[in-house]
Amino acid sequence: MRENIPYGKHYIDDQDIKAVVNVLKNKNLTQGEEVGLFETAIAKYVGAKYAVAFSSWTSGLHLANIILEIKEGDKVITSPITFAASANSILFCNGQPVFSDIDKETVNICPIELRKTILKNTNVKALIPVHFSGLPCDMESISKLAKEFDLEIIEDAAHALGAKYADGSMVGNCKYSLMTGFSFHPVKSIAAGEGGMITTNNYEIYKRLIRLRSHGINKLDDKFLIPEQSLTDGVKNLWYYEMQELGYNYRITDFQCALGKSQLSKLNKFIDRRKILVAQYDNAFEDSKNIKPIQLNSRHQSSHHLYVVRIDFKASKITRAKLMTLLSKEGIYTQVHYMPLTLHPYYKKLKYNSDNLSNALSYYDECLSLPLYFSLSDLDQKRVINLIKKYIN
Repeated sequence: MRENIPYGKHYIDDQDIKAVVNVLKNKNLTQGEEVGLFETAIAKYVGAKYAVAFSSWTSGLHLANIILEIKEGDKVITSPITFAASANSILFCNGQPVFSDIDKETVNICPIELRKTILKNTNVKALIPVHFSGLPCDMESISKLAKEFDLEIIEDAAHALGAKYADGSMVGNCKYSLMTGFSFHPVKSIAAGEGGMITTNNYEIYKRLIRLRSHGINKLDDKFLIPEQSLTDGVKNLWYYEMQELGYNYRITDFQCALGKSQLSKLNKFIDRRKILVAQYDNAFEDSKNIKPIQLNSRHQSSHHLYVVRIDFKASKITRAKLMTLLSKEGIYTQVHYMPLTLHPYYKKLKYNSDNLSNALSYYDECLSLPLYFSLSDLDQKRVINLIKKYIN
């Protein structure tokens, strides 16, 4: 019996299992040393000074918006082609997401359109560019815009651990931004079950992120705000701590971090295999009239989280829904990344529309994510290719 082929899948080996079991048997399950070790490993890998781990990238992104003091009346610009969390995190702080159209080729936020969006809006405070499917945005152009208009940048690199900017440096080194965030959801570059990480080169932001993720309680070298309460007869009370601001329980567990650290040691191998699979897809669809892979000109930069094609369904005389159903009956599961956020009921209720998002809407009409993951065999990939070609002329 043939196994099903999902659009994405994690890969766990004996090394990963041993790392988790070691924590379960011998170490703290939470607030132990594995969290710091994972943070240090990620910071070193991407070339940032500091890294802070969270229960998810969504929780990290929420805190990043708090750090920027986003509040009611403030606007933050992001991409319409992204997972809901990118924009929802702005709403968590009562800010207003603003969507700027994508580039047709990269599916990332378009710097030319971004400038227009900034000029059309008042009270813009920050930008959240999204590195879609693992390809970094044009951060040089975006950072120049940010400096011109005095805006801060949070890079949403949920798809892009292991990706490289145009200058060859690693995404996450924060040369173009104040903070960069990653996701460790099972279909991402590496898996920790759930979890996320923010990198930064700013020590004060690093300290505050650590404090905010754990109820706002003092951490690291935070000074006591009421020092006299911390002493008995001039000696520090061993039990004493202070909640210094309103924080959250956004901590990640030690066994998740042990898994993430073990996975990180295989990341380059994971990406190398994805590159091979991507090249094989590209070759297979090279002469197709109605199947066009995205991001063809930037393969060397991407971490290849997704493999997305644009399909002319009208010319092929088949709907996307029908194609996905036919493939699923063969055990092949595809996905759509993403429906523009402005089309979701919640954002419609907030009076969002899709005006000025023609590229995003056109992309949505045609996009389909094909299976791509480390353990996808050449034989199974060939099955996917043959069936796609069977239904798409």
